[in-house]
Amino acid sequence: MCNDYRLMVDVASIVEDFADLKIKIRFGEGTPNIEAREDIKITDMGPIVRTVEGVRGDGDMLQRRWSWPGQNKRPVYNFRSDGREFTSNRCLIVADGFYEFTDPAEKGKKRKDKWLFTKRGQPIICIAGIWRATKDVGEAFTMLTMEPGPDIAPYHDRQIVILERDAWADWLDPSVPAQSLIRPLAAGTLQVEQVG
Repeated sequence: MCNDYRLMVDVASIVEDFADLKIKIRFGEGTPNIEAREDIKITDMGPIVRTVEGVRGDGDMLQRRWSWPGQNKRPVYNFRSDGREFTSNRCLIVADGFYEFTDPAEKGKKRKDKWLFTKRGQPIICIAGIWRATKDVGEAFTMLTMEPGPDIAPYHDRQIVILERDAWADWLDPSVPAQSLIRPLAAGTLQVEQVG
């Protein structure tokens, strides 16, 4: 499952992309210092956009830890969405790509092959997430997962939920049923390249 993603886009570009969709980004904790990173890994801080209670069309951008401690203190970085309705604590996880790993095609190679997925024609993507407050690490987020769509199925038997742009505002609105927004992207929507 996805345990590494990328964000090489600055805050101003993210805000502009959301503004194109008529979503106003607020900075309740001040503008986050988002550095361009090839790899955002489990337990790293990453930018999310959360619901502004009672206000449709607004989102609060802040940085939070990716994953909270679960059973046996193992990090909960992916969470199955199957059949669940998320009526609170939804967030959009801002990225411009994500990685999946497969067994190496080259004989004798020990490291897995690394594949970068990006969305054709879009500078950023939003991954459906949820967040929660924990006594151990404070507020943290996790990525929702689903059955794989056609672009990801050859690489993994599950995938993270990548929301269509026109669903970003709906994901931030807890009155919109979550399951109506969770669906695979059409074949060919994602561009895939081997990067390692």
